[in-house]
Parts: sequence; structure tokens; C-alpha cells
Amino acid sequence: MLIKSLLYNNILMSDVTHSPPGSTGVTTATILAAGLGTRLKPWTKHHPKALAMVNGKSLLQRNIEYLQQAGIYNIIINVHHFAGQVIDALQAGNGWGSTYSISDETDAVLETGGGLQKAAPLLAGNQHFVLMNVDVLTNLPLETMIDFHLQHQPLATLATTNRASSRYFLFDGNDRLSGWTNTTTGQQIITRGQEPLHRKAFSGIHIISSRIFGLMTQQGKFSMVDLYLALSSSESILSFDHSGSLFIDVGRPESIERAAAMFP
Repeated sequence: MLIKSLLYNNILMSDVTHSPPGSTGVTTATILAAGLGTRLKPWTKHHPKALAMVNGKSLLQRNIEYLQQAGIYNIIINVHHFAGQVIDALQAGNGWGSTYSISDETDAVLETGGGLQKAAPLLAGNQHFVLMNVDVLTNLPLETMIDFHLQHQPLATLATTNRASSRYFLFDGNDRLSGWTNTTTGQQIITRGQEPLHRKAFSGIHIISSRIFGLMTQQGKFSMVDLYLALSSSESILSFDHSGSLFIDVGRPESIERAAAMFP
């Protein structure tokens, strides 16, 4: 467990005064930073992936500053692997200008869905919020994506591109989630509709309605992918294509150099 003097009800709160919210009305984001980062070894043998450096800034700092560009200054970060290092970096950087809260998963990493579920009390009062992986970098126009979400009012809006991947979400002609496929194993799950479906690679960035918490039947460790597929037959979950944006999954050592060239 983390040092208890730093934690109150498994939550560490910063005392930074955040800047005024952006025009979208969405002011809070959860950054998923608890993963073991096994693909990013040897760095993650001694450090969390959230603190991997790209041109002198950690992935965590870069994504906090990215969210600020959309007027989002209230940040929740879940932690597990080398959690103390993440907290130390946040304290040393004073949250890099944002108010932050820590959702403590040091006892057990809960994957993406379980991590969001545990952070639910910290999201109370937010009708919509952003969820994103710490190990992606992008210049996706987040305010535009939020506006799209608020206009269409789906349960969730998922950032996607046409890039090559081994795993894809499947969407119908109205960009509504209808399935998932793994092209390496051949596994395919169709949840709704019979029309031809098109593949989109998921970018690890979501805009989500708080209604999702009332629809979660899983407990403990589970993934957002499984949750979305379970709900997609009855709920609208939409794609937001940002194929023209810069994007990189900084999940492997060789991607650090590529990310440095893309994001000075």
C-alpha cells in the first residue's frame, strides 16, 4: 500500500487551484496510468510507464497539458505499478497546473473498466468526462470530439483512426459500435446489425456519459472493451474518426524515439 500519510480514503487530493473550464462544459478527465507496462521494458522494470520521457517531459505531464488545451484541469489518475513515483512526480510538478486526485489500485490492478469503476466516486457531479490511456500521444482536437459527443449524446464516444492494427472495433454505417475483431487470431464478435461493418482502430481516448456507472454489472477486474461490447446492442456508442491527426501508442521502447520526432 502507499504511505498512509499521503492517502485519505485511498485518494490523494492536490490543492492546486485550477484554471477556468473550457467552453465545452466537460472539465474532468481520468488518466489510466496503473498498468504494468510490460511492453515498455526495460524502463518499466524500475519505473511506471506514465513517467517514460519524451523530449524531457513524461507521458503523464504531456497528457495533463494536452487536456488543459481543451479546458480540462481536473484530473484523476489511477496508480498501481510504482505508484509512489507517480505521486512524487505529481507533487514535484504541482500537478503541472491541474488539480489532481489519485485512485489507488496498489492492492490490485483493475484493468480499464475496473479502474474506471473504482474512480467513480471521484467523478461524482460530472455528467460527461474524458477517459484516456497515459501511453498515447496525439493532437486530436479534443474540444471538437467533446462537442460531437454532446451533440449526439451517446453513452460513449470513442476516438478511432484508419491505422493498421491487429484489433479493431467494428462500426455500422452510422458509426455506431457493432462488434470487435482480432485479425491475428480470427476472433470476431458481432453485437448488433447485419449490414456490412467497417473496422476502426481505437486510440484509447473516450468521452463518456456518467450513465455508464449504472449500467456496469461487472465487478473487480474487467476491460472497457468488454463493457462496451456488452452494452452496444442496446446503447449508442459512437466512433469519432481523427485519422488526420498525429497519434502514437507509446507502448514499446522503439516508439519513444518515434514519439520524440512527432511531439517536440
